[in-house]
Amino acid sequence: MSQIKDPSLAEKGKMSYEWARDHMKILTNTIERLKKSRPLQGLRLGICLHITKETSVLIMGARQLGADVSACAANPLSTQDDIAAFLAESGVHIYAWEGQTLEEYDWCIEQMLNHKPHILTDDGSDSHSKVHGNSKFSSLKILGGTEETTTGVIRLKALEKQKKLKYPVIAVNDAYTKHMFDNRYGTGQSTIDGYLRSMNLLFAGKRVVIAGYGWVGRGVTARCNGLGAKVYVTEIDPVRALEAHMDGYEVLPMDEAAKIGDIFITATGQTGVIRKEHIIKMKNGVVLGNVGHFDVEVDAKYLLNESKSVREVRPNLDECLLNNGKRVYLIGKGRIANLVAAEGHPPEVMAQSFSNQLLSMIYLAKNHKRIGKKVITVPPEIDKQIAIDALKAMDVRIDKPTAAQIKYSQSWA
Repeated sequence: MSQIKDPSLAEKGKMSYEWARDHMKILTNTIERLKKSRPLQGLRLGICLHITKETSVLIMGARQLGADVSACAANPLSTQDDIAAFLAESGVHIYAWEGQTLEEYDWCIEQMLNHKPHILTDDGSDSHSKVHGNSKFSSLKILGGTEETTTGVIRLKALEKQKKLKYPVIAVNDAYTKHMFDNRYGTGQSTIDGYLRSMNLLFAGKRVVIAGYGWVGRGVTARCNGLGAKVYVTEIDPVRALEAHMDGYEVLPMDEAAKIGDIFITATGQTGVIRKEHIIKMKNGVVLGNVGHFDVEVDAKYLLNESKSVREVRPNLDECLLNNGKRVYLIGKGRIANLVAAEGHPPEVMAQSFSNQLLSMIYLAKNHKRIGKKVITVPPEIDKQIAIDALKAMDVRIDKPTAAQIKYSQSWA
C-alpha cells in the first residue's frame, strides 16, 4: 500500500533512478559487494528522507540486501513525484508527494511507522520524535536508528541527555565522509542551483549575507565568492566567526547585515535567525532563503501572513509586500531551498552520505544490543572504508606508508 500523487510518472522516475544510480558508484559498489550475503534479510526499514532520485538508489539498494522498506518524505515540499511513483511500482510502501500540507506530512510519517520498522532512518528526526512523543507508537520494537542532519542529531542528543532515548542512533551527519562532502560540496552547489532556478538573478557584485559558518555555510560562502559576490557572514560561535574572518569574509551581526544585504542565505539549523526586526530594515527587493533545515530560520510566518500582499512571481519565489511599502522575496516559503527549488545534492555527493547510511543500518542490525540507548558517531572503520571506496570510484590513487614510516610513527623515540 502506498499514497503518491501520480502513478503514471513511474517510467520517468525509473529513468531518473537509473541516472542517479549510474553516478553513485561508491554506493552501488557497496551494494554489489554485500548483495550475496543479504545482511538486511528479514528486517523492516523505515525511511524518512527527502524522496529524490538519489534516495531511491539507497532504498532500492536496501531492498537488494533483503530489507522490506516503508518510506515517507522528510519535507512537505521536497518530494520528486516521479521517484515516488517509481518506488511505489517497485514494491516500496511509500507515502509522499510534493506540496503536502503539514497535516498530510504528519499523516505520511505515521503511515510509514505503521509498517513497524526495525530500523528507522531520518533526516531531521521528525519520525524519531514521533516515536518518542506519540503513545500510539510506544510499542514499536525499534532496534536502532540513523540520522542524516545536524538538526536531527541535536534533537536526538537532547533525548539522550534526558534519558528518554529508546534505542541506539548512529549520527550519520557526524561522519567525516558525510558532513565534509555532503554539507560543504553538496549543499554549496545545490544552494546556488536552487537560488538561480527561483530568482534567476546575477550573483556577481551582489552583497550576499550567509548566516552560519559551519560546514554548510563554508560551502555556500565559497560558491558565492566564486561567482563574484561580496560575501558577509553572521555567526554566534566565536571560533567559526574567527575562521570566517581569517578566510577573508566580513563578519558582522545580523542587525547590521540586514541593512546592506541583497541576498540572504541561512545555514544554521537554528530558529529565529532572520526575524521581523531584521526584515523591516532590509532594502527593497532583497531575496531571502534557507538551506539549514526547517522553515524557522527565516520568519516565514511574518512574511506570508502579515504582509500587505503575497504572490508567487516565479516558481518557488513569493513576493511579499510589507506594510512599509518594500518588497521582500522568499524562496520556497522558507523551507530548505536547495531541495524545494532545485533537486538537492548531486548524486556523486549523496553516494557517500548514503553509503554511510546503508553501512550504519547493517552495523545497527548486528550491534544494537551492545551499543545501548545512546547517540554514537559512525564507527571509524566505516568512515575509512567509504573514503577508500570513494577514491576507487573516482580512480584516485594514493601512497602507502613504507615499513620505515610505520615503525617511525609507532616509536616513542
